Amino acid sequence: MFFASDNAGPVHPKVMEALAEANEGFAPGYGADAAMDRVRDRLRDLFEAPEAAVHLVTTGTAANSLALASLTAPYETVFCSPVAHIHEDECSAPEFFSGGAKLTLVPGGDKMTPEALRSAIEREGNRGVHGPQRGPVSLTQATERGSVYDLAELRALSAVARDFGLKTHMDGARFTNALVTLGCTPAEMTWESGIDALSFGGTKNGLMGVEAVIFFDPARSWEFELRRKRGAHLLSKHRYLSAQMEAYLADDLWLEMATRANANCARLAEGLRGTEAELLNDPQANIIFAALPRRVHERLLEAGAMYYLQDGPLEGRDGEEMLGCRLVCDWSISDALIDQFIELAKG
Repeated sequence: MFFASDNAGPVHPKVMEALAEANEGFAPGYGADAAMDRVRDRLRDLFEAPEAAVHLVTTGTAANSLALASLTAPYETVFCSPVAHIHEDECSAPEFFSGGAKLTLVPGGDKMTPEALRSAIEREGNRGVHGPQRGPVSLTQATERGSVYDLAELRALSAVARDFGLKTHMDGARFTNALVTLGCTPAEMTWESGIDALSFGGTKNGLMGVEAVIFFDPARSWEFELRRKRGAHLLSKHRYLSAQMEAYLADDLWLEMATRANANCARLAEGLRGTEAELLNDPQANIIFAALPRRVHERLLEAGAMYYLQDGPLEGRDGEEMLGCRLVCDWSISDALIDQFIELAKG
């Protein structure tokens, strides 16, 4: 009953098979392997972007930080949500890799509104040499609170950025979960909605460790390559990244795993509605935020369930006090384990 993170799930067997095949013989390094050529072609086809620049790195932090550094001067600021991963969970890596660019938090929740974004942009870049200059906007899709921007919302936000001559980056660590929710094409959710650069996640969706960075304007490609090398994120044995991504994209495995993860989340959410749980969000992808009585948490954790409490500590006298938690479903968790968790929550 592991609901702590989709990072903790297993690698899909087809990906492991691809890695074993890639381990045979020799291949050029640093991204010159034949599999990388196929990955690049496949992603260009999927995104209907024949000129797009495609690069692979091992972590989401590297993908976000290097992509944003390629879009941001050291004296600029990146506009993002207060709960964006680049703000809360990346140890100031975007600031580090950009040479000191700051982050400006757009007031509100996990999803920005065009009005709040416009106001935040207007407040920055208006102090001449004394203040940070306006830089790109970074959107998270799906968000860290399990919400999904619809296409109209994405287009409205990128339009605000364009009004100020700014680029828009998408942190797509859970890109495919959001895509499955919307039922749209990759092109519709990215460049057709005004997205200039994408961190295309794979690690949270069944890969061992690979993310793609896609620039829909290839003019950014060379700078990214230099930053990737200088930042120690260019793997010599790059074929193992390429093999994972190629297997991920083959026969729509990427969509299959995200569809399963979202369905697992929907099953868990529906079951929790029949318990004492209070759902704190409308789960749109594969993340649930819920509050349960302390005594229920104690019962679940004693039975071996793994997830993160948002409130705490668990120890306390009032067993009826509602404590919030985060529950994340990956592609691999079984219906039986989900149902076991629900039964324990019911008591």
